[in-house]
Amino acid sequence: MKKLFILNLCLAISGLLNGQAIDSIHKMVPLQETVVSASRTSQAKSAVAQQVKVIHQREIESVNAQSTADLLINSGQVFVQKSQQGGGSPVLRGFEASRVLLVVDGVRMNNAIYRAGHLQNAITMDNAALERVELLFGPASTVYGTDALGGAICFFTKKPELATDGGLNAGAHAFVRYGTVNNEKTGHLDFNLGGKKIGSFTSFTYSDFGDLRMGEKTGLAPFFGRRDYYVDRINGVDSLVKNSDPYLQKFSGFTQYDVLEKILFQPNSRVKHTLNLQFSNSSNIPRYDRLTDTNGNGLNSAEWYYGPQKRLMGAYTLNLMEVGMFDGLNFTASYQDIDESRYNRNFAAPRRTAREENVKVYGFLAELFKNWETHSLRIGIDGQYNDVTSKAYRVNVNTGETSTQSTRYPDGGSNMINVAGYATHQWQVASNSPWILSEGIRVGYSTLNASFISREFYPFPFDEVKQGTPVFSGNLGAVWNSPANWRLAFNLSSGFRVPNVDDLTKVFDSQKGSVIVPNTDVKPEKTINLDVNLSRRIAGKLNWENVLWATAFRDAIVLDLYRFNGLDSIDYDGVLSRVLAPQNKRAANMFGFSSNLEVDLSNSLAFYGSVAYTYGRIQDENKPLDHIPPLYGKAGVRYYTSKWSAEFFSLFNGKKRLEDYNLEGEDNLQYAPADGMPAWVTFNLRGSFNFNKNIGLQAGIDNILDMQYRHFASGINAPGRNIWLTLRVRV
Repeated sequence: MKKLFILNLCLAISGLLNGQAIDSIHKMVPLQETVVSASRTSQAKSAVAQQVKVIHQREIESVNAQSTADLLINSGQVFVQKSQQGGGSPVLRGFEASRVLLVVDGVRMNNAIYRAGHLQNAITMDNAALERVELLFGPASTVYGTDALGGAICFFTKKPELATDGGLNAGAHAFVRYGTVNNEKTGHLDFNLGGKKIGSFTSFTYSDFGDLRMGEKTGLAPFFGRRDYYVDRINGVDSLVKNSDPYLQKFSGFTQYDVLEKILFQPNSRVKHTLNLQFSNSSNIPRYDRLTDTNGNGLNSAEWYYGPQKRLMGAYTLNLMEVGMFDGLNFTASYQDIDESRYNRNFAAPRRTAREENVKVYGFLAELFKNWETHSLRIGIDGQYNDVTSKAYRVNVNTGETSTQSTRYPDGGSNMINVAGYATHQWQVASNSPWILSEGIRVGYSTLNASFISREFYPFPFDEVKQGTPVFSGNLGAVWNSPANWRLAFNLSSGFRVPNVDDLTKVFDSQKGSVIVPNTDVKPEKTINLDVNLSRRIAGKLNWENVLWATAFRDAIVLDLYRFNGLDSIDYDGVLSRVLAPQNKRAANMFGFSSNLEVDLSNSLAFYGSVAYTYGRIQDENKPLDHIPPLYGKAGVRYYTSKWSAEFFSLFNGKKRLEDYNLEGEDNLQYAPADGMPAWVTFNLRGSFNFNKNIGLQAGIDNILDMQYRHFASGINAPGRNIWLTLRVRV
């Protein structure tokens, strides 16, 4: 089988067959690039003070990643942590999980139970349905609100295309992919039907991922993460079983399918209606890191998995041109229904614990915009209502008997409301001036309400928790585009994150002798950030961007000792327990740099490279801040013609030294060797060949040297050598 894949790869990059190109646009440096995410409307990237990276559709198809998390990793621009194969927690400038905002088609994915540890929700976005991804680095709260401390990852899905000649615009695209490293089998189909005024785009993807195989070559690093034993239930008894192949990470596989439907109705050039429906669902997803935690001479958990992760979104968007004195109005109303659940059982324990959460999110956004010759103005208002339901129970795996269990969040339900107004303005100092100035402001209010019903597990002397807090943020930017193709940009911005249901009401994880109580005095976390961006651009030839940045992180929420009704200890479940609560008791300073180079050396040859570094320390303690990745990046060379292309590239991470770990946070030192996470580099080769305008073949070898490595803070080893093949068909 491997010989067959290698043969197909060689055929793909040799160009021995004849045919027409499906897509010959491979240049690294576009003549002009626009971005949408920075202000929610299309504008020239050169006019945006904030650092923005765009992953275009041609790159998405070229990367051909197994998941959206893997797409972000392969961009070389984002560090991603993984607790299991079915996951991926993006990190932007040292911020992760609930401190990074995920947005799809302008709708916030972050909800009231996004936690601050490691968050694996990015995989619920199907990368095969994406038109582009825009990465916003640095605070983006002025436009997007809470959670955008480190930045925002904005996904844009493909759109229906109408007919331009009065007929029917019909087309379809499908691919099948197989990968050896986890016996991956993926199938995708999308098709477009467009008339003069009505169009439809439909997308469906199904993936079956088997257990993931790690690399076997260690180089100079010590070997770690080998799966020597696993737990299996034999004749109703938990048994520790020796793994016949210790490089195969047993119980890491899962399946997933994603559906997208968009309907466009455009009765005239001034009005556009879009209905956007998305659904993502998975099988049970094993929490691999918890399945490998040791206990004495064995493993701690017999079972630990997430239940099917379901994400349903429905959104209606209205685009109007010429609304009163304004050039246009964009309005979106959205609904999301998210199911998450956790199931775990200790080794030899008879009862499995189940905790199930449902979140319903109702949102709206209305924005007016006006453009003059040298000015542009956008005024908007948005809001979200989150309704959280939490259930829990225990099941005896021997008898099937169920019993009560503490819920992860308040059993009486929780809700959050976020409402805000914002305005952004951009000014080109004169019609031919190289200077562009920008500013923005956001003012809003957030509330949280939660109620406790049962006293069986949480005998608090109160029935509910309420909080209300004002929020605000702003930004100032200046861009100088010189006639000599130099670009200098300054961006001063602030961000905030409102304490959510996970921060304020999660009490299930109290341990004997300690009790966690809500603290309604906790305030939003805040950042203030300064960017300096120096770029050299020669359109169609070279783009070199260098960014220096510094962030002050204030009022960070941590769990610490607390006094409840004046007492530092209270009687909890018959035990005198110390009181803990979330509090704004941490400040940190962070800085870093990134450099991105793209060069089209000729009409057929391109080189690219990127590197990023982040440093973070807790103020007044001189301790490392958690979530700070090591130095990371990507470098590669691409050769392309109208028929075929070949690309060789490397991904790399520096060493995460033991002294740079935060031992009290989320850095997961227990999943790394004793002296920290080793540096690593992988070499990868991919190629594509178009038989004709309808049929194309892609093939590649990832991690050619089969190196054993793991991303910092992750609980599962990264893939070993993967030989993959994709067949694409377009009609």
